Amino acid sequence: MTLDQVLAFGLIGITVAAFVWDRLPYDVVALTALAVGIVIGLVPADRAFSGFSDDIVIIVGAALVLSAAIARSGAVETLMRPLMPSLTSPGRQVPILVGGVLLLSMVTKNVGALAIFMPIALQLARRSGTPPSALLMPMAFASLIGGIVTLVGTSPNVIVSKVRADLTGHPFGMFDYAPVGLCVAAAGFAFLCLGWRLLPRRDGGTRSLDAAFTLERYTTEARLPDGHWAVGATIATVEAEGDGETRIATVLRERFRRYPASADFRLKAEDVLLLTGDPDALERFVARTGLVLAGTTPTAEAAVMEGVVTAESRLVGRTAAQLDLQRASGIDILAVSRRGRRVEQRLAAVRFRAGDVVVLRGRAGALAPALGALKVLPLAAREIALGRNDRSWMPVAILLLAMGLVALHILPVAVAFFGAVVAVLLLRSMTPHDAYQAVEWPVLVLLGALIPISETVSSTGGPI
Repeated sequence: MTLDQVLAFGLIGITVAAFVWDRLPYDVVALTALAVGIVIGLVPADRAFSGFSDDIVIIVGAALVLSAAIARSGAVETLMRPLMPSLTSPGRQVPILVGGVLLLSMVTKNVGALAIFMPIALQLARRSGTPPSALLMPMAFASLIGGIVTLVGTSPNVIVSKVRADLTGHPFGMFDYAPVGLCVAAAGFAFLCLGWRLLPRRDGGTRSLDAAFTLERYTTEARLPDGHWAVGATIATVEAEGDGETRIATVLRERFRRYPASADFRLKAEDVLLLTGDPDALERFVARTGLVLAGTTPTAEAAVMEGVVTAESRLVGRTAAQLDLQRASGIDILAVSRRGRRVEQRLAAVRFRAGDVVVLRGRAGALAPALGALKVLPLAAREIALGRNDRSWMPVAILLLAMGLVALHILPVAVAFFGAVVAVLLLRSMTPHDAYQAVEWPVLVLLGALIPISETVSSTGGPI
């Protein structure tokens, strides 16, 4: 072996050892390996950053954005909803969830597919008392298995396709992996449907970190517009859309008249409904029923944040109407949670107390400064979808169109997925801010840095 070959294999071996050691972030390890490769002359200076312009980086980044757009659209949850009442035991839940993740990971990034189904799994676990681990671990394995069926399911498939293109001039097609991948996926599905029983029993609860924040049910305010399907319907009929997780606590009519929310009470146009539930349940209920949340109409650049009213806040002892928050700060109060007491007033008339947890909506760039000025402590540990997005099938249609163009050899994978991301942004199915948040930048840095390193094996004449 030549000196360059020894250096190339040595650098790759040390890099792999650093990944296994796991004391440094994997993107830092990759960048360090690239820097060392440049210094010792293995990676030419004019090729050092070629990996960041590689199609692999574009495909992986675009797949992550599209997966997030589908998750935010609520399309998968809508498809799953008719099945939810019958999924009462792990024996029924695991096959459906595993099958769903398996299929979705074939057409999106496998990590994204898992993220889409996780809220559904936790919702089922909470309702039925199933240990979350009995659902989540089989789903994790299913996402890995499903990802091997198509070119875009997992990053290694894209990398292998690139290597084949470099060697033969012909990359793998979208479904070239499918004959073997489908057989492996079928065997894996059959095992996971039974193998979940091998998992240890754990009763760790189902709410995880969210329980630390949702100490009491939130109250939000929604309006019943004229011509809405629920006009004339009973409260019981409308509440059925929330699957028992959202309740109509109070009905406000003609601005000041308050009615108790009995099951047979019939609603009228322009009634204001005070809804109670956790933020995720409220978001699903509002999306399904088509009610109009309090506040101004959200824009594509709107962001939503959850925060705690501190003792020093200007909100304490005052109402949103008195402070005129929309005009003064450009934010709307979407929901309020108060420990030990249910909110029974319109949100604009609620006098805030220290310790109240509020959900606020405003422009993405102005929301954080506004919270700072109001001395509201933001809770950034979880995403809040209430009032942020409208549900739509558009991201799913865009993804299927992109995959069809690739399958028919009309467009390369990178161009098709890049165009799909542009379409999602232009159609406002996702904001640019949310798109940047969806990208796992350390993964892209890892890929961009290691591509030039991997090429040193062939460039030095090493065996491949």
